[in-house]
Amino acid sequence: MSSFEGFPPEGIEFYAELENNNTREWWGEHKDVYERAVRGPMVALLDELSDEFGEGKAFRPNRDIRFSKDKSPYKTSQGGFAATGDGMGYYVHLDATGLLIGGGYHSHTPAQTTKFRAAVDAPAPGGELAGIVEELRSRGYAIEGEQLKTVPREFDREHPRGELLKHKSLTAGRSLGVPSWLGSPEAKERVRESWNEIRPLVEWLTEHVG
Repeated sequence: MSSFEGFPPEGIEFYAELENNNTREWWGEHKDVYERAVRGPMVALLDELSDEFGEGKAFRPNRDIRFSKDKSPYKTSQGGFAATGDGMGYYVHLDATGLLIGGGYHSHTPAQTTKFRAAVDAPAPGGELAGIVEELRSRGYAIEGEQLKTVPREFDREHPRGELLKHKSLTAGRSLGVPSWLGSPEAKERVRESWNEIRPLVEWLTEHVG
């Protein structure tokens, strides 16, 4: 396998053009750019970080259009995910706007939601999570995820961690755009640095929800 040397500018340009030419014909004519400037670097990056964060997977480029009104055949981004549990782990994403780094848990089951809220409700793990989330916010991460509009009815509406109880899924992410280091091996160190910042969140979720 090739070593990771960064994400070349052609990868950003590839997605900018794909957004206006999302057809199988255009993809076929530019597939070599995708393999060289997008998928190849993503696979190499995940492989080189696997000893520290677990085996990573580069997502397929094809969209599932069976139940979608949008029949565009290809995703306009390349995601990579190192899972630590069912639907949770570390995430990295390249598209026309540049690089996004994140982590947490996105997909969820009713059982996971129940476990998550029970842990948030409990003073010790719930307080720990609140501190982790506040620290990530202070570092510039956006805290997101599917959530209810109000605190679940089984909890006090004035619960001190009511905002967290609304969540069904919970992620932290930060868009970095197209920094000067994106096309160099330094990009790996930047991803590693961000994933280590997110690690407390991922480990909390893996322990209490996974």
